[in-house]
Amino acid sequence: MSARCGVIRGKALVVTALAAVVASTLSGSVSAVADEGYGDQARPDHWGVITRNTIGSPVADLRNGPFGSFGVTDSSGRPPYGRGSLGIAVADRSTSLSPSSEKVDFGNEVDFFGDPVQGLQRLGFHVFQTGENVGYGGVENMPNIRFEIDPNLGALPADNYSTMVWVPDASPVTNRWSPFIDATSTGYWYLTGNETTCTQAAECTFEELKTSLNDGGAGATVYTAAVGKGRDYMWIGAVDGLRINQNVYDFETGGVRTRSDD
Repeated sequence: MSARCGVIRGKALVVTALAAVVASTLSGSVSAVADEGYGDQARPDHWGVITRNTIGSPVADLRNGPFGSFGVTDSSGRPPYGRGSLGIAVADRSTSLSPSSEKVDFGNEVDFFGDPVQGLQRLGFHVFQTGENVGYGGVENMPNIRFEIDPNLGALPADNYSTMVWVPDASPVTNRWSPFIDATSTGYWYLTGNETTCTQAAECTFEELKTSLNDGGAGATVYTAAVGKGRDYMWIGAVDGLRINQNVYDFETGGVRTRSDD
């Protein structure tokens, strides 16, 4: 009897030792994955499709590449950060709504909540634009940066929602990755709720929009931050290296990696 118990006890020790080895190995694997920026399991990743702001069945997918169009062999043929990007695809006539086009926002509803709009200083991204997209909607058929905000205007105390939207200028290149496009000095901005003079019909610079929100009220604060497209023209392309102040958000297949340059 004692011999049999000894064998069982020995097996238990072996199983325990193996479990420790496996746990150690898995821990090392998670660390390796985190170091590569493909999904850090130790920290939450709050990025994803914002379902409230999605219309139709668009695509906003963390993907590898795109690695340039055929024949593009220089550095513009690969994503500016890592090996992946945020692939976006929206259609222009695919719903029964009016307008019939799709819309998608891929963003973060947690990490920027409560940040002051006046504290936004550096914004922009890299884009993979195609000649086909230009054909669908013109040279300014581009994705946007959007911040859902509480305007907190003294003149409109009951108004606690609007969206700041950046409309970029035309990408300087097509069928390859663009250089960084600065949202604070190019394109234009507007507010969706017409709270100030910065409306879609009356384009504002970034500084003009921030000034329009500074009317002596409590100060506008951020709800969410996102990259989005729609509702207007069909667009199939990708975005990478979204900058919000000192952080650059590197879109990879396993998650969103934060790179800081400060």
